Amino acid sequence: MASKSSLTILFENPFWIGLYERIDGDKYEVCKITFGTEPRDYEIYNFLLKNWHRLNFSPPIKTDKIEERKINPKRMQREINSQLENRGIGTKAQQALKLQHEQGKIEWKVQSREQKEAEKERQYAIRQEKKKAKHRGR
Repeated sequence: MASKSSLTILFENPFWIGLYERIDGDKYEVCKITFGTEPRDYEIYNFLLKNWHRLNFSPPIKTDKIEERKINPKRMQREINSQLENRGIGTKAQQALKLQHEQGKIEWKVQSREQKEAEKERQYAIRQEKKKAKHRGR
């Protein structure tokens, strides 16, 4: 089973962000890391070592199988240079981050709704206690 990962650092006003993409078999996942100021190589390496277990990856998206093949070093250098010129976020990464964001919104709405219902029940219980106390003449 082929696994591939890549880390792309880019400037998204006003912060520097890192897009950590990983492909495992036919699953594609992405994680967005916000750095703030422009990070140095050793800072990125230390961050990944210390915070690897805390990275919040998007839900897996099905993708085509990747084929590993030997690439001519000159061709690889040209591809790297073209990727450096094109500093945009890949469409798969955008989709995965959007999906992660939507799931976060749904979870937040559910949590918020539960808190509101609990508060309503608490207020109702307080009103009932006041009614009972008033009825008893206290």
